Amino acid sequence: MFIPLYVATRVLANPISNVFQKQLALARTPPLVVVFATHALLAVPALILIAAHPDLQTRSGFARNIAIAAALAVAGNTALVRALEAGDLSVLGPINAFKAVLSMVLGAVFIREVPTAAGVAGTLMILSGSYFVVDRTPDGHRRTALLTFLARPAIRLRFLALALSATEAVFLKRAILVSAPLPVFLLWSILGCVFSAAILATRSRPATREALAGFRRHWRTFAWLAVAAGVMQMATLFAFGVMQVGYSLALFQLSALVSVVLGRRYFSERHTRRRLFGAAIMVAGAALIVTLGGRG
Repeated sequence: MFIPLYVATRVLANPISNVFQKQLALARTPPLVVVFATHALLAVPALILIAAHPDLQTRSGFARNIAIAAALAVAGNTALVRALEAGDLSVLGPINAFKAVLSMVLGAVFIREVPTAAGVAGTLMILSGSYFVVDRTPDGHRRTALLTFLARPAIRLRFLALALSATEAVFLKRAILVSAPLPVFLLWSILGCVFSAAILATRSRPATREALAGFRRHWRTFAWLAVAAGVMQMATLFAFGVMQVGYSLALFQLSALVSVVLGRRYFSERHTRRRLFGAAIMVAGAALIVTLGGRG
């Protein structure tokens, strides 16, 4: 009943959070600071809720799975912010569609969520849609452009972030299976703050002071990023609670269209029509996976 609400919320919140991440990246805010501040702002209400309701209903394996998921979230979001600093949102957003492909493989291995024939067909559509997201080379060839495209640091970082995030999704689902979405969200927020703070503690003091100064200058952007990221994560977890991970992430790829529009609106990115076409094919593949794939 609530699946459309979860999906619609996630589809809108994800690219909006990417906009705030890119704004902070373009303001030369270190990626790890962006990740730490996001988790820290989410950890405050999380700690308050845990203090008010200390008896979280969890079973064996919860702590291990949520710790792995939080560590992957810190690493993946750090790579994502670095990618957004150098790459177009309208390209990096649609690339996220590959997460559905990887998560299907990982889901089949770790939580026995086996994809159907529709899943395979949808996966091929997602791969074909990426062809139109790639810019042409000056001689008009896309094959050469594809190799150049994949060699870009921002693209490699985006695929790294994608792989980490897809793996994180599997461990989040494993944590939900022995608990519930809300406890998973609370511990994910707190542990993400702890892990990113531990890494920040290894930085030099001048770098730390500079990072804190950047937080003070852009605190409104950080606050909105935390809101968008929190809403996105909660919607993700509730969707995972009622759907297979691969199918959930496939349906989330509707956000690719939103990413292209926001990239044009806020960062004056070009090639909007072609990228929208490629994103639409990816979305159609994702819809095929979900429509004929079922729940789990």
